[in-house]
Parts: sequence; structure tokens; C-alpha cells
Amino acid sequence: MDANELGSELSKILVTEAELKARLAEMAREIEADYAGAEQPPLLVGVLKGAVMVMADLARELSFHAEMDWMAVSSYGASTKSSGVVRILKDLDTEIAHRDVLIVEDIIDSGLTLSWLKENLESRGANSVRICAMLRKPDAAKVEVDVAYVGFDIPTDFVVGYGLDYAERYRNLRDVGVLAEHVYADAG
Repeated sequence: MDANELGSELSKILVTEAELKARLAEMAREIEADYAGAEQPPLLVGVLKGAVMVMADLARELSFHAEMDWMAVSSYGASTKSSGVVRILKDLDTEIAHRDVLIVEDIIDSGLTLSWLKENLESRGANSVRICAMLRKPDAAKVEVDVAYVGFDIPTDFVVGYGLDYAERYRNLRDVGVLAEHVYADAG
């Protein structure tokens, strides 16, 4: 989906498709360097649904065999703000004990969900758990989360595109844009 097709639904574009792809390539080189010499590459754990685009593009960019698994966790519901209460909707299919794990996320907002998820995966006996996030909102952080790879730091605006949604819309937007307030203002 092209941003030009959305008219007044977006107030502005924050990160273009070209910028996303260029930064993903840089992040892939960083990841390859950090895991060079490892007994086996890290297991990429994507967080559904938002990380689908990031995970697919990152995996294609990596030069090693990228084994992937998925988790679905929720702390948003239909709201635009995280509740901080995490529910596992879909758990991993892969055993992660004695494995290096790289969580792949679309966005870090408050950090509450990701902090919980990292602790959860560490408790399962992973050798290491690192985080790769395409977007991070430093001003929205409620807890400090150590993120090994960050695509872009962005303001606290409500953003959509490149996997990020509002009410299951806008995920397939190629860019990351700020959702115009009139689109969600009446949703509470």
C-alpha cells in the first residue's frame, strides 16, 4: 500500500520504505558480525503480528541460515496504548534451551511487554536473548530495555505501516507514518 492512497489518514511520513530497507541491511551486517563464530546462528523470534515485515526483510538480508519462530503476545487489545498486562496468545514451537535467541520486534513503546518477554525467554534456559527492533520510542519508555539493534528512534506519535496497525489496518503500508488523530480520536 502506498501512502499517497491514504489521503488525510496520515499526518506525515516518519520513515520511508527506502530508509527502512537501508537500515535493515546495516542491522543485518551488525548481527552477522556479533554472531560470527557462534556454534549456530541465533533463533529469530518474531513477535506477531507487527514484526512480520521486519522479520521477513531481516531474514532475507542475513547471510546465515535464519531459523525462525513466532510468538504472539498482547498488551494492547484494541487500544492505542499498552496496558502493561501481557498475555501469550501463541507460544514458541522451538525449544530454546541452550540457544542464542534474537527477538525481532516492530516497535518498542513503553518497553513493558518486551521486558517481560525477554525475561520469559531467559527463564527457559536460552544462552542469550538479544533484541532487534525497527522502531523505538525513547520518550515513551516506562522501563529500561537493553536493545542490541535499533532501526530508528521516533517520537511518541501513534504510528502505522511496515507491520504496525491500528484496528488491523495499515500493516501493509510500505512506509512508517503518523496516523492522523481524527482516525482514532473517537475510539477512546
